[in-house]
Amino acid sequence: MTATVQSELISAIRSIPDYPKPGVMFRDITTLLGNPKAFGRAIDELVHPYAGTKVDKIAGIEARGFILGGAIAHQLSAGFVPIRKKGKLPHDTVRIAYSLEYGVDEMEMHRDAIQPGEKVILVDDLIATGGTAEGAVKLLKQMGADIVAACFIIDLPELGGRRKLEGLGVNVRTLIEFAGH
Repeated sequence: MTATVQSELISAIRSIPDYPKPGVMFRDITTLLGNPKAFGRAIDELVHPYAGTKVDKIAGIEARGFILGGAIAHQLSAGFVPIRKKGKLPHDTVRIAYSLEYGVDEMEMHRDAIQPGEKVILVDDLIATGGTAEGAVKLLKQMGADIVAACFIIDLPELGGRRKLEGLGVNVRTLIEFAGH
């Protein structure tokens, strides 16, 4: 990816200081999603390394991972699997607890969403501490998924999430980085 593309993506993201708490710089991708050129470019860049390879499913983490994951699934002719917060899915589910920066939560997916051995790409908008993505990886592995990669638009490298996923043997693809929280 060129520096021009990275610059285009960075300029399409709104930064909101002191949200959700003082000292945090929130990276809001809704402005990128609303910009057709930047949104298309982000999807193309996330899809590019996997075009022409067999990917069975894209697993998107609630909620921005749904938006990105649906577009990526379409481009790769793959199915889409939502990974949601506990209690949001209507059928038989599997669940895992995971650590957040501010506590513990649970996520789940439908028990029949992934078959053992299926090639899966995990998608979300941002990787920070990696707690949510780590929980999703463990849930997918519990179901027998072959995780091809975890893809994010934004990496906050100082928070260590990428290293956490790589420590689980997952290839991580990000498009841009921001310093800090």
